[in-house]
Amino acid sequence: MEKKSLVYLTGFMGAGKSTIGSILANTLGWDYYDLDRLIEAECKKKISDIFKENGEKNFREIESELLKKISTKKLTVISLGGGTIANEINLQILKDTGTIVYLKSSLDSIYKRVRFKRDRPVLKLDESGEPIMKENFIDSVTKIFESRKPYYEQANVIIDTDNTNVGVSVDKLVRYIERLNRKER
Repeated sequence: MEKKSLVYLTGFMGAGKSTIGSILANTLGWDYYDLDRLIEAECKKKISDIFKENGEKNFREIESELLKKISTKKLTVISLGGGTIANEINLQILKDTGTIVYLKSSLDSIYKRVRFKRDRPVLKLDESGEPIMKENFIDSVTKIFESRKPYYEQANVIIDTDNTNVGVSVDKLVRYIERLNRKER
């Protein structure tokens, strides 16, 4: 398979993978898949329920199987879950079959984007049922982010999404993919 025909978007939760992915695919005229939505459709459950009922290990096994299946597509943009890339087998599939794009965002920006979301397994409510405070959020996800960072940084291209308009990020990616396509002709 030609690497230029499959683009994987990776990054921490709230980096813009789903938003940018669907717009990028539409702009390129390619297909689009969100790996987390595929998992939910396959399991007929929300990601948070899979984590709660079956644990992260089971979720990651399902994720890897669906990644293997979808990695055979062409002319497709795929938004990955935030932790998909942090597995050596998954990382090798990504490297072998497509172009990896890391949508980089600071933890402060991520907090602002996801602080009111209830459907993220990593996010917990405090004892009173309110969203966790910024300091606690930053502390709780810093360890996860730092463990994934070496994987994210192996991407073919890094796009900083902090203080960047979605349209600008998409334009950068379209230009990158067009250059890649011209080089491989």
